[in-house]
Amino acid sequence: MATKPAPAATRPPKAPPPRPLDPKVFDVVEHTLSNGLKVRLVESRGVPTVSYYTFFRAGSRNERPGITGIAHLFEHMMFNGAKKYGPKEFDRVLESAGGTSNAYTSNDLTVYHEDFASDALETVIDLESDRMRSLAISPENLESERGVVMEERRFRVDNDVPGMLDEALSASIWKAHPYHWPVIGWMRDIEAITRDDALAFFRTFYAPNNATIVAVGDLDPKKTIALIKKAYGDIPAGPAVPEVVDSEPEPTGERRVQVHYPSQAPSLMVGYRVSAAKHDDTFVLDLIQTALGAGEASRLTKRLVYDQELATNVSVDFGWRIDPSAFVIFAELPPGGDPRKVEAAIYEELEKVAKDGISELELRRGKNILRSHFVQEISTHGGRAHAIGHYELLLGDWRAALETLERYGSVKNADVKRVAAKYFSARNRSVAILVPDESEKTR
Repeated sequence: MATKPAPAATRPPKAPPPRPLDPKVFDVVEHTLSNGLKVRLVESRGVPTVSYYTFFRAGSRNERPGITGIAHLFEHMMFNGAKKYGPKEFDRVLESAGGTSNAYTSNDLTVYHEDFASDALETVIDLESDRMRSLAISPENLESERGVVMEERRFRVDNDVPGMLDEALSASIWKAHPYHWPVIGWMRDIEAITRDDALAFFRTFYAPNNATIVAVGDLDPKKTIALIKKAYGDIPAGPAVPEVVDSEPEPTGERRVQVHYPSQAPSLMVGYRVSAAKHDDTFVLDLIQTALGAGEASRLTKRLVYDQELATNVSVDFGWRIDPSAFVIFAELPPGGDPRKVEAAIYEELEKVAKDGISELELRRGKNILRSHFVQEISTHGGRAHAIGHYELLLGDWRAALETLERYGSVKNADVKRVAAKYFSARNRSVAILVPDESEKTR
């Protein structure tokens, strides 16, 4: 049984005004090679490390039916060797130099990053340029990584309640836009991707003119640009990346879908189609998301989990995307729980936000949380490099990061009411419900 949080016994001391952001944190040196490769560098000498990020504008948004999941598949393929550094050599060489690497694929981007002592910078540039120039896309590599990805899909989607609901909800929210399908792709498409598909995708989306390198840390920008020119300068630009047309029609009514699965308890996801990252509403939606679902004192957690005990957990997600995104509420219910009661409580809270906004305390709390998340992110070389690339590719310019705190700080309760009323309507709503079904065999 959930336990109610203890009421605050004392008031904390009054906080001083937030310290403004030092513009030197984003003292970015910009350069673009003749082949279109963009470079963004920040010299930060406090610690002798560097974080090196390569952003490709290549996510599930850039796929088409028949090859869904190819962007994520490529994330795996990129670690299978190239002309100079063969299979498994990338991580072996990097780790020998004391570094680590990772990668992720989203709806809009694929991102590779390394963290290492600064004396390994030239080695990392050599490793990354080698796989951009001459990635090995052999039938053996493709089959090997296809198997890994199919297993990942079984684990994270086909046998995972949040994964199944998220896939069903996205397919309901978007009918025409590529956000309709999951980043990992449909299973049949993963099975059907050919080597020719992979070669064509690589030539178009992994070309230097579709990439941005961001490096932050103990580096000399002038020397680093010279190293990057030497390593990447002869890689030819690729063809123009096909434009993604947002032909998604306006919703004409609520959309509902059920997922039957042998779960012990029901769950539900409620989603609303909202603005793209560049829209002014983005910062208001971040604050609403915080008020509704961030932490033990958030509205939905307090009501659904602690006060009425209708759910065992509630989370709210709003991710920035190039095209209109989704605002999603996920509730896990106890065995025998009633999704209708949970839905009714969620809609009632959203209507309150649209009618009355949120309290001054909730607004201040939300701004404090978002400010803290932002400054914590940029406090590390890796976090700052990621932020620069993220703002550059999703908002069009890394300089938008400089305005982040001011934009959160300027949000008023009137903005909260306007944005909530604009998006949280039944007409704009999609609902996915997991129905426990004992007749289904475990897959």
